[in-house]
Amino acid sequence: MTRSFEKVGVVGLGTMGAGIAEVFARAGLGVTGVEADPAALERGRGHLEGSTGRALAKGRLTEAERAEILGRVTFTTSLEDLADADLVIEAIPEVMDFKRALFTDLDRICKPSAVLATNTSSLSVTEIAATTARPGQVVGMHFFNPAPIMKLVEVIHTVTTEDGLAEEVAALARRLGKTPVSVGDRAGFVVNRLLLTYLNHAAVLLENGLATRDDIDAAMKLGVGLPMGPFTLLDLIGLDTSYEVLCVLFQESRDRRHAPAPILRELVTAGLLGRKAGGGFHRDEEPGGPPPTVKPSVGSVAVLGEGAEEFTAKLSAAGFKTASAEAADVVVALSRNPVIELAAGLPHPERLVGLHLVGDGVAEVASTVLTSAEAARAVEGLVRIVGRTPVRCRDRAEFVVDALLYPYLNDAVRMYDSGYATVEDIDSAMRLGCGYPSGPFEMLDELGLETVRDGLRALYAEYREPSFAPAPLLDQLVTAGVRSIRDLP
Repeated sequence: MTRSFEKVGVVGLGTMGAGIAEVFARAGLGVTGVEADPAALERGRGHLEGSTGRALAKGRLTEAERAEILGRVTFTTSLEDLADADLVIEAIPEVMDFKRALFTDLDRICKPSAVLATNTSSLSVTEIAATTARPGQVVGMHFFNPAPIMKLVEVIHTVTTEDGLAEEVAALARRLGKTPVSVGDRAGFVVNRLLLTYLNHAAVLLENGLATRDDIDAAMKLGVGLPMGPFTLLDLIGLDTSYEVLCVLFQESRDRRHAPAPILRELVTAGLLGRKAGGGFHRDEEPGGPPPTVKPSVGSVAVLGEGAEEFTAKLSAAGFKTASAEAADVVVALSRNPVIELAAGLPHPERLVGLHLVGDGVAEVASTVLTSAEAARAVEGLVRIVGRTPVRCRDRAEFVVDALLYPYLNDAVRMYDSGYATVEDIDSAMRLGCGYPSGPFEMLDELGLETVRDGLRALYAEYREPSFAPAPLLDQLVTAGVRSIRDLP
């Protein structure tokens, strides 16, 4: 049957729940908002009035439109008022026992035809549905914060979801002006499963001393074009929230990359939860801003590797003298790979610094175990003079950007190959849910499957992390000469 969703209930009117209620009211649906007690109810009302008030002040709503939206929402502390709702969405805290208890009550109260939805960001929808006598009518409907602005909605179906229900809920999301993506019931769904794994990996690399917090942030923001670096984003999300999602992921997968990095656990234990607590990976009192550009005192430079001629020309134009690798004060080795073997073959290995140019604005400055601090600082200065941001790192496989990017892309291939989300939905989810400039499969097409496969092999050879091994599908595509995963029949 085709359902008509006209009366909607929202349980939990925190920032997210109030935002969801606003989304439905903006689309012309009647909404009943439920909170646990009068004080929480008034806070929920305040969230809704504040959000619509800001939209009014910015000219996005008229007074009449705001009044209509607020008039469509009824506030109550009684779940019994949801008896005639066509759809009920819960947005209560991410505690499974709380959600299961609530769904048991909703199953008793709501009419038999009502669809029950959870806004969980990572918990098992199947486990929640099993609490009810109507598991076929339970879905996930994961909105993103702030719900009135963010376009993405993950629609999660389980093995018991009735045929066609996920499509009807997706159609409802489109009616709300959102872009739905259909996802199977796996911990973290699409966005959190890919995003939190990448963020956790960044924390592990920080702990391992590959690069500093600020260098990793700069590498991913300026080198890949992401809206913000991983540590800035972790602080924005909240370290406690990130830790909890990773615990859910690890509980399901037992993949070491889902186990929260020790530094993340330590910060959470210390109460350093991110922006909301005044500090996390970044502290509010820390000075900001890049260091001033100072011309390095280098007598002569040698540039080796692919692209050496062009880079040498830029240095010459900036007034630097060039020399042979044997005679130069500093040797720059342009490379995508570790350069320690090259350094070991020079008469002055301490003068060699690896340099990996990323995009148009970043250069990874890789120091080997033999590189002197003076040579590394000199190359940082050279990089700034030619208009790039230096990212200091150790001489490790794939340096920083690719060491973070390639496993993320590999995870996306595994996700698609497992069959619980399509290429298009995964790309849409990461663009709309994270603000990424492109989805993982669009990045794969741009970088080339073979380049990513070979980079993963290098990462696996160095770190011996099983999940760094190329996904079987990726390996097979490269072997078969397929240029894009979209070319599959």
